[in-house]
Amino acid sequence: MPQRSFWRGYLKLSLVTCRVAMAPVVSDRGRVRFHTLNRRTGHRIETRYVDAETGAAVADKDEVKGFPRGPDDYVMLEDKELDSVALESTRTIDIEMFVPQASIAWIWYDVPHFLIPDDEVGEEAFAVIREAMRSSGTAGIARLVLNRRERAVMLEPRGNGMILWSLRYGDEVRPETEYFKGLGGEAVDKDVVAEVRKLIEARQGDWSPKLLSDPVEAELRKLIRRKARATGSKAKKPPAGKESRGDNVIDLMAALKKSLNPEG
Repeated sequence: MPQRSFWRGYLKLSLVTCRVAMAPVVSDRGRVRFHTLNRRTGHRIETRYVDAETGAAVADKDEVKGFPRGPDDYVMLEDKELDSVALESTRTIDIEMFVPQASIAWIWYDVPHFLIPDDEVGEEAFAVIREAMRSSGTAGIARLVLNRRERAVMLEPRGNGMILWSLRYGDEVRPETEYFKGLGGEAVDKDVVAEVRKLIEARQGDWSPKLLSDPVEAELRKLIRRKARATGSKAKKPPAGKESRGDNVIDLMAALKKSLNPEG
């Protein structure tokens, strides 16, 4: 079952706008996860915030963000203050420019998300932007606020949809020269290289996600099944949620013509 979208907003290119939804490409729902229990009662253990000095539990309404400015000295920021600096990019992916798709090295890629149209009205505009990028071999660069942090993002076509990659900031990627300094001067025996190439060719095959199976995960599941048969298990169905939709799309051809000739 496809994972529900965690973000909904608009994809914008000049005057062309369409509703879109975004969901993470990577999911850990299939992984084995554990709860911490009270061994004596079998009940789950709750995690609560406590005051580091008094040890007293802190109510949700008393929790506040704090930025350290010195030892035991913080600038307190309320949620409404943090929301006041939110940018328009919290709900709009505004494509600012296009770059050759192959020009961004993989090392700058951070987290991938599936991007799809969120209603039938916007499917045409979405498809036109996607196919234009595909035919020109380009990727779109935009900005988007995720978890109250503005990120540079890259959009690229993939199948009938798009992939939106959040990109790492320049100061997040360490210069490779710091680690590769002094390498490259060693002598390499060509005959040995030829033998290693034979080894590579002998082990070469087609890529498949099945190559990335996790043997520890498989053994954990076997252990859980054995214990479950002995102790039984209970499961609760989560309540079904409701999703809202809306239309806010302008005429595609009119918008394209006006974008290319704003004074016409």
